[in-house]
Amino acid sequence: MTVTARSKYSTGAMIFHWVIAAAVITNWRLVEAAEHASKVDEAYWMGHHKALGITILALTLGRLAWRLTHPIPPISTAVPQWQRVLARTTHILFYVLLIGLPLGGWLAGSYFDRGVDIWGLFTAPALPVGSSSEMGKTIIGFHKTGGEILIYLIALHILGALKHTFWDKDGTLFKMLPFGKVKG
Repeated sequence: MTVTARSKYSTGAMIFHWVIAAAVITNWRLVEAAEHASKVDEAYWMGHHKALGITILALTLGRLAWRLTHPIPPISTAVPQWQRVLARTTHILFYVLLIGLPLGGWLAGSYFDRGVDIWGLFTAPALPVGSSSEMGKTIIGFHKTGGEILIYLIALHILGALKHTFWDKDGTLFKMLPFGKVKG
């Protein structure tokens, strides 16, 4: 395969990728700050966590729409089949978690009759599910577990990109960057 424009992701895909990546890491740090804060400060940090979660949901839906309408670079046939399957599975799991986690957090808050204030700009209203603190707590438990899985998945994704770029020397990382060369 020769290096062509198709060997890299589109500029839009790159922007979505890096903005969502930064938002997810920031959101993880926000919830960590909330867990170690006083009750008053916890509400402050969680308010930002929830608002950023809804923003991540919107960005992910935008990225998914972009992904469905713009071709992605193929995985090299030199990559073993099991690694190609792992890469595709990881990307599918990212979409599931990047959509499911914000929806789950919003749903859990809805069981406590709470909408999500988006930085004072507007409020995403509570979903029409009724009140049930037990159900809200259960969903928050799943939400936390999903968040932990997402962090491990990010680590796997980073390790895979670094392995391919620096060990295999195929330039995989540069598929998602506007600079650098992808080896054909």
